[in-house]
Amino acid sequence: MIIARILGTVVSTQKDERLMGKKLLIVRPLNVDGTDTSGYVVAVDTVGAGFHERVLVVAGSSARLAQGMKDTPVDAAIIGVIDIVDVMND
Repeated sequence: MIIARILGTVVSTQKDERLMGKKLLIVRPLNVDGTDTSGYVVAVDTVGAGFHERVLVVAGSSARLAQGMKDTPVDAAIIGVIDIVDVMND
């Protein structure tokens, strides 16, 4: 799983019919301390996440196991909205 922040949306009127009705969001992976990493990912939202929220993202075959994604051509899916990240230091 990847911790990420939602930065925007993707609107696509021409797409695979299995993506019809799916919300596509632009997310940026985060370091565990909450700082941005480089790069962006387009992920299908399965939980109703909102702008600038921190989310859990799964990629690859795990994305196709998310609710409502069976037989859907996705490589990344948002599967949770993060409330708290608590890192234990030794």
